[in-house]
Amino acid sequence: MATMIQAIRMALHVGETKLGVTDIFGEDVGPPLGGVFTGTQGLDKTWNTPLDERGIVGMAIGLALAGQKPVAEIQFCDYAFNTIDLLKIAGNTYWSSGGDWNVPLVLMTPVGAGIRGSLYHSHSFDAQATRIPGWKIVMPSNPRDAYGLMLSAIKDPNPVMFLKPKALLRLKAKGPDELLPGEPDEKKLAQMIDAPLGDRTAWKPTWPDLEELYIPIGKARVAREGTTVTVLTYGRNVPMSLTAAAELESEGIDVEVIDLRSLHPYDWDAIKASVQKTNRVLVVNEDTEITNFGEHLIRRIVEELFYELHAPPKLLAGEHIPGIGLADALEMASVPQIAGIKAALVQLAQHEP
Repeated sequence: MATMIQAIRMALHVGETKLGVTDIFGEDVGPPLGGVFTGTQGLDKTWNTPLDERGIVGMAIGLALAGQKPVAEIQFCDYAFNTIDLLKIAGNTYWSSGGDWNVPLVLMTPVGAGIRGSLYHSHSFDAQATRIPGWKIVMPSNPRDAYGLMLSAIKDPNPVMFLKPKALLRLKAKGPDELLPGEPDEKKLAQMIDAPLGDRTAWKPTWPDLEELYIPIGKARVAREGTTVTVLTYGRNVPMSLTAAAELESEGIDVEVIDLRSLHPYDWDAIKASVQKTNRVLVVNEDTEITNFGEHLIRRIVEELFYELHAPPKLLAGEHIPGIGLADALEMASVPQIAGIKAALVQLAQHEP
C-alpha cells in the first residue's frame, strides 16, 4: 500500500514521462534531498531554487506563459503568504487577456498541523487560497485521491493549487478503495522508488507501470454514508471524522462524511444532496475560524437550504490565534481533534427541530 507522498511522487513521474511536465522545482526539490517529505525523489525534471517563494511562483508563471508545463513547490504553505500578489496574477491572466493567455501550472505545498511544526510549519492555506479567483484548489485525504488529483491538476489548463495535508503524507491506504491502480505491494514499492540512506549519487528508482487515474476536480466523495448528520470536510480531517463517526455509531448517531477533495470548484450537488438527506451539517477544517472557508459553505447552505435544516449548521475550525505552539497540548488545542468532532456531532444530532 503506497503512502500519500509515494502516490504524489508516482503521479509526478507519470506527469514528466507522459503528460508533458517540463519542470518540477522548488527549495530542496531536486537532488540530493528530493523534497523535505521525499515527494520529488528520483524524478528527472527536478531542480533546486534559492530560498525565494516569490521567485518560485514568478518562475512558474513565466514558464507556463512560455508554453512549458511546470510543477512548482512552496516548501511549506506558511511561506506562501508573501506570494499573494503573484498568485493573483496567475489566477487573473486568462480573464484579463480576454482568454488569449492561460497559466497552466501546478503549485503544490504542504499544509496544516499534525507534525509538531510550531509557528512557521503548521499553518493552513485553504481559506486564503479560495480568496484568489482563477485558481482551482484541491486537497486529498488518501493516497489514491492524491494520485488521481495530481494527474488531473497536471492536465488542467488552469493554475491548480495542490494542498498536501502534511499529517497524512506518511499514512498508507486504509483499504482497497484507496489503492493506486496497478501498484505493487508496499515492501516491493519501497525498494523500487524510495532512495536509500547515505550516498544516493548512483541510485536510480525503478518506477512501477501504474495505470493513469484522473479524479475530476470539483467532484466530492461520499467517504461514509449516513442519515443523522452530515460532515463536510477535506484533507487531514477526513480520517478523523470517519473515526468519530464510527465511534458514534453505537450511540445511534449515523454520520455521513463528505470528502470535498476540491475547494474550488466544489461539489455543491453532493453537499446539497447530503444536507437534504440528514438535515444537519457540520463543517470541519483546520484554518482559523474567522473568515473560514467553512463559513462560506454554511452561508450558502443557509441561503439555499434553510427550510431543509433541523438544526443550525456548525463550524469546527482552528482557533483564531497567531500561531500553533510546539508542545503537543498546544497544537491539539489549536485545531480540531476527534473528541471535538464527536462533541459537535452529538450536539447537532440531539438538537430538536
